[in-house]
Amino acid sequence: MGATIWGRRQNTLAPLALRGQSLKPIHYQSPMASAQVKSCVLLAGLLTEGDTTVTEPSLSRDHSERMLKAFGANLTVDSETCSVTLHGPAELVGQTVVVPGDISSAAFWLVAAAITPGSDLVVENVGINPTRTGILEALQAMEADITLENERVVTGEPVADLRVRHSPLKAATFSGDLIPRMIDEIPILAVAALYAQGTTMIRDAAELRVKESDRLAVMASQLTALGAQVTEHPDGLDIQGGASLTGASVDSHTDHRIAMSLAIAAMGAKGPTTLHRAEAAAVSYPRFWDSLTHLCQPT
Repeated sequence: MGATIWGRRQNTLAPLALRGQSLKPIHYQSPMASAQVKSCVLLAGLLTEGDTTVTEPSLSRDHSERMLKAFGANLTVDSETCSVTLHGPAELVGQTVVVPGDISSAAFWLVAAAITPGSDLVVENVGINPTRTGILEALQAMEADITLENERVVTGEPVADLRVRHSPLKAATFSGDLIPRMIDEIPILAVAALYAQGTTMIRDAAELRVKESDRLAVMASQLTALGAQVTEHPDGLDIQGGASLTGASVDSHTDHRIAMSLAIAAMGAKGPTTLHRAEAAAVSYPRFWDSLTHLCQPT
């Protein structure tokens, strides 16, 4: 796009220095479905003269497209080619925005209730954008008892209250286009798999190796420490359900989603579990531990 950037190791490592200048539109072919990368390129294209296009192997979450349209940007989405085009320059107008609850955070409570006998839980005001509901489809494929109530649209985003009751889970296989729509929820999905009958297989999730931690390797090692039977693959995991879990010393590796997933996994383990670097949960869910304590109180 014409930016001038300096950094270490041939301009690939931070700290980076950038010189402000006019950018030109491009057509970026992304090697993976990544909403973060797509959003960055589209935002950079707001002030360009012409069409900035991002094409992905499969459509990633579309919150940025919805937001930019709401603010007045001219975008075209081609679902057949998995492409989004921003027609620049854009004239944006300020809006009042209501942000729905994050389904990635809600996923921990959905799994916690699904695997805990006697549970009947409602998580209110959760965003159910179809590019983000892979975790709902995955849990329903495992026969989790989840229903959507009070469905509505808030500031262009679909929202619902999610009711989940405990039910026996069955193993399933997850791969392909479903993975980008639940990439952040795979650690907690692996926890659900521990309590499912049979072997759950997750594939096409190599992107998890370059998150806040190598989530495939970390989940495999930490769940194994609890007594789970987990096989690590280059792009996924095999998780044998029904193993008897025992409390152990585990580590979040400073990854917020790992910390919260291990906490839910430990709920069904015999004996105490010590979670090191548990404070990592605050990255995305500052009150996670308060919510967990509240939900675990006897009624």
